[in-house]
Parts: sequence; C-alpha cells; structure tokens
Amino acid sequence: MVATATLDLDGLAYRYVDEGTGHPVVMVHGNPSWSYMYRKLVAALSGEHRTIAPDHIGMGRSDAPPRSRYPYDLARRVEDFTRFMDSLELGEPVTLVVHDWGGMIGLAWAVEHPERVARLVLLNTAAFPLPAHKRLPLSLQLARTPFVGELLVRGANAFAIGATVLGVRRGRMPKAVRQGYLAPYSSWGRRLGINQFLQDIPVEPSHPSYPVVEATGERLDRLGSIPTLICWGTKDPVFDLDYLGEWERRLPQAEVHRVDAGHFVLEDAPDVVVPLIEGFLART
Repeated sequence: MVATATLDLDGLAYRYVDEGTGHPVVMVHGNPSWSYMYRKLVAALSGEHRTIAPDHIGMGRSDAPPRSRYPYDLARRVEDFTRFMDSLELGEPVTLVVHDWGGMIGLAWAVEHPERVARLVLLNTAAFPLPAHKRLPLSLQLARTPFVGELLVRGANAFAIGATVLGVRRGRMPKAVRQGYLAPYSSWGRRLGINQFLQDIPVEPSHPSYPVVEATGERLDRLGSIPTLICWGTKDPVFDLDYLGEWERRLPQAEVHRVDAGHFVLEDAPDVVVPLIEGFLART
C-alpha cells in the first residue's frame, strides 16, 4: 500500500504520495495524468529514497473545486507547489522528476530555489515558451475550442481517454492501467482540472500565464550546474524532438537518452527509464 498524505491549502485538500525514507525524490505530473503515473518509479526507489508525488488541485486524489473558488492558472499552480515544498521541511536538496506540465510547475519553483535542487530528471516536458515555428497539435487546438472543447474534455472525457491511447506507442495500455489513469476523472466536475490545464497553455504572449513561462525559460541557466538526466520518448506527438533540442541547448550539461516510446515514456518503457533513473541517482 502506497502511503498518502494531505496538505491543507486554504481549505482545499492537496494530496500526495509519500513513501520510503532517505534522499527525497519529488515527482511532478502533468495533464491529464496524476501521481499514479509514477507508481513504478515509487516502487523502485522507495526502498532507499523518500519518494514524494503530489496531485495538483483538480487532479488525482486532490480536491477539484469550482472555478469560482480556485483560479486554475499557472501562477497559482506554482504557488501551491512552493507551499507544498516548504511544508515538507526536507532539510536537504531534492531530486526533482518532472513530466509534461509538471515541468513548467516544478521548474518555475526550481529556478527560484536552485540551492534546493540536487538533481533534475526531465521526461517529455517543457519550461519555456512554445518555439516560434511550432503550433499546437490539432488535438490540443480542438480541446481548447470554446464550448465544443469543454464538451469533449469534460463531457466525453475525450482528452484523458485519448491520452491513454496515444500516449503509449510500444503497445496498447493494459485495461487495468488505463482504468487507473482515468479513475479520478469519472464526472463532469472531476474533469475541470483537465480542461483548465488545456485552457492555461500560454500559446500567445498576451495569455495571462505567458509571463511565468517566459520568466522561467529565461532563468533556466540557474540550473546549469545541476546534474540532469533527460529520458525522452521520441514518438511523442506533442513534446517532440524539437523540444528535446531546445533542452539540449538550454541545459548542455544534461545526460540525454532517446527512448523508443510515446509521451508517457515512464509508462511505455519502464524497463529502460527506471534503470536509467536508478543509475543516475546512484552515481551523482
């Protein structure tokens, strides 16, 4: 049984996995996943490390309040994560593992607190503005379309279901695993977080969350001396090799492994990625 705990954020339950003892490894998920996606890494590392994986508000086991009570924007996500990290009182720098939108949240915190980061592990993610020549994939554009997008995302649960199909490329996600990913998102209300993450993608500089993304990207050099491992699923339809190239430019010290896998690289290729992370922790 994986141990879970709760942080009270102004009356909202921010829940997280907290398993094992030793050097802290903090794992930050994106959209439309939750801490469940890190279960294999938690199992592998918790014998020697304290493994911690929060669920963002509106995601996983955490509360999903209405928009009238919670802004569902990047600035608040980073504030939540900052309060969470402060609450842990870890006493030593952490290894930070990030995936998808978790990279934007976790690294926005990290560039403000580089002294609190011992290592970085990046899994198909970004923490800088959309490259000038890139456009959002059509699936994301459709999901962000007013009215129709919300019906698809919250009514049909199409984005979460689609992610369990398109997020892996080595083979079909087993039914039980697919059900695990979808379990928290069983109703219109519980899918609000997924929808708002999509709406909060700052494609244009005029978007309210763009300044946070821009500022984080400009300060990634603060992480330049931190040992970094990048495990990149090369068949990701969203975070493609252009994003990996941008990481290689911004963090040239990183150890990079291209993995024949999809967006959920840890799900698609745990036999490759988990040993890479274990080895990285052992030697750095």
